[in-house]
Amino acid sequence: MELILEQMPVVLHSLNIGFLQTLKLFFVTLIGAIPLGLIIAFGSMSRFSPLRWLTRLIVWVVRGTPLMIQLLIIYYFPGLVLKNNWWGSGETGRFIASAVAFIFNYACYFSEIYRGGIQGVPKGQQEAGMVLGMTKSQIFFKVTLLQMIKRIVPPMSNEIITLVKDTSLARIIALQEIIWAGQAFLKGSQGISGAIWPLFFTAVYYLIFNGILTVLLGRLEQKLDYFR
Repeated sequence: MELILEQMPVVLHSLNIGFLQTLKLFFVTLIGAIPLGLIIAFGSMSRFSPLRWLTRLIVWVVRGTPLMIQLLIIYYFPGLVLKNNWWGSGETGRFIASAVAFIFNYACYFSEIYRGGIQGVPKGQQEAGMVLGMTKSQIFFKVTLLQMIKRIVPPMSNEIITLVKDTSLARIIALQEIIWAGQAFLKGSQGISGAIWPLFFTAVYYLIFNGILTVLLGRLEQKLDYFR
């Protein structure tokens, strides 16, 4: 116990740095994937058949393959196959590659949620908007979009909670997120080796962050109850 107390400041400092990287990847993914997912959803619902089927094929491939494989391909493909490392070297390059992989992966998942939410709005309401002389853009933003948001909050909340945990997959390309930091003390880091207890602390970070997100998303869902 005394040894653990002595190692605690070093371990917590390292975990805090790793958790900041996890948070950064989480928020960058959300900022990129939420709007991109809506664009992909429009593509999958397009009346232009080639675009619709191409978009759905891409979504099927992305959703049907592990995110870990996508990370490895996106990070290593440019350097090994094209002989041109787009991402650059070091932690910054690994973060950029991770962000691109996460944004595209989650955008494809979000797109299906968007598509279900949009198609779930009764067509009669859109027809009513047309009768009232509203344009297609007005109908989408003032009728369809507002009701879609209410419908997609629960499934989007689940995906966002999953994203928090999925950020740990970035360690496959050596991005130094929180689990990478905790596992380093098991292998040997900063004079500490063979210590498994830091990994249990990483679980506490995830539990607290997921708890905060659960409360915030729950309150958002309650505020959207006026659509009932």
